[in-house]
Amino acid sequence: MEKIIKNVSIMCFHDELCQVYNALMTALSLLREGSNVTIFFGSRGVNAIHKDKVKDLKCLPDQPKEIGDAIMQRMDEMNLPTVEEMLFMLYKEGAKMLACPLNVPLFEMTKDDFVEGVELADPATYYKDIVTKADMNLTF
Repeated sequence: MEKIIKNVSIMCFHDELCQVYNALMTALSLLREGSNVTIFFGSRGVNAIHKDKVKDLKCLPDQPKEIGDAIMQRMDEMNLPTVEEMLFMLYKEGAKMLACPLNVPLFEMTKDDFVEGVELADPATYYKDIVTKADMNLTF
């Protein structure tokens, strides 16, 4: 079967668990199909790469707690990987993971707060070298 290799840019601007999970699962699937994947975490998405905050991401925080809890329970029953595990897989399997250099200080973070494998994006080259050269730009 023919593999189609694409340059993929994924932007994650949320820290809601379902949005982050969808971004990471999409990135991992495309990476495993042979695509070159860059994931950019901006706005509240930087919380998803904070080594302490990632453990506390909430599912559907705008809904009653029992709804979010029920989804979390189903995810556990399905034995799905955690966000931390997916970030580790993405790093080890070759995805480029970048944090927004503006949002990191806005959310009182430093590079030392990042999970392994995340670097600060270079605003001088990020859009020119990643976004405009991507075959697909996906936003979560």
